[in-house]
Amino acid sequence: MEDTRTDPPVAAGEAATLTGFLDFLRETVALKTDGLTTAQLHQGHPPSAMTLGGMLKHLAFVEDYWAGHVLLGRDPGPPWDAAPWDDDPDWDWHSAASDDAAELRHLWRTAVEGSRADLPLDDLDRLSALERRGQRVSVRYVLVHLVEEYARHAGHADLLREALDGTTGE
Repeated sequence: MEDTRTDPPVAAGEAATLTGFLDFLRETVALKTDGLTTAQLHQGHPPSAMTLGGMLKHLAFVEDYWAGHVLLGRDPGPPWDAAPWDDDPDWDWHSAASDDAAELRHLWRTAVEGSRADLPLDDLDRLSALERRGQRVSVRYVLVHLVEEYARHAGHADLLREALDGTTGE
């Protein structure tokens, strides 16, 4: 597994620094999941039910939810619009067991590209169209939240990948 990630900038403006770290973490998740088979992406490691495939689908949802829905006010698109969230609040994680590796990677990469296009980086103070817990949030908040979300799951991905095939490293 060759590490082709781009390091975040060490001396840049706020938007470039935040997106640099976000892209680095996105590339980390790709590094940890690329080359794995569908069966490997579905494999759990007790006691956790977390899988790398579930993580890819969850992160695709996170990208679409925060950038498209909360920030811009768009209705969720497929598959999120038809998901039975009331029956299973973790549907994104659980339903990935029905998806093959190519579908999961495509869903995630498409969501990342959509999020990149949606985030108005020229105005980090711009407030979201929708409220989150009773408050409108800024673009800055969304970016920091995405960095936090990816950092947490990149750590999980390290452990899950090592458990799968012994691959370690950043």
